[in-house]
Amino acid sequence: MSSLKIKTGDTVKVIAGKDKDKEGKVLSVNTKTGKVLVEGINLVQKHTKPSAANQEGGIISKEAPIDASNVMLLVNGKATRVGFKVEDGKKVRVAKATGEVIK
Repeated sequence: MSSLKIKTGDTVKVIAGKDKDKEGKVLSVNTKTGKVLVEGINLVQKHTKPSAANQEGGIISKEAPIDASNVMLLVNGKATRVGFKVEDGKKVRVAKATGEVIK
């Protein structure tokens, strides 16, 4: 999967899975696996050993990647599909629901 319609920094809504209907900001995108890391979504518990950085160790919660097909881009609070069009010689993302260009 070479390119995704979701970029780092976008606000997305989860449309499938255990966190359905939750919203969050995209922290990172992995185009090779087609997964995105969303803030506060798909939290998993990780058991850590004590180390120099984390003196106590224990159980910590962190986000796990979620498939990009399970999230939709939010534009003005509304979930929308994303399309592309060429404007002034540049390829830009366009919200299918409203037709406006996504920054």
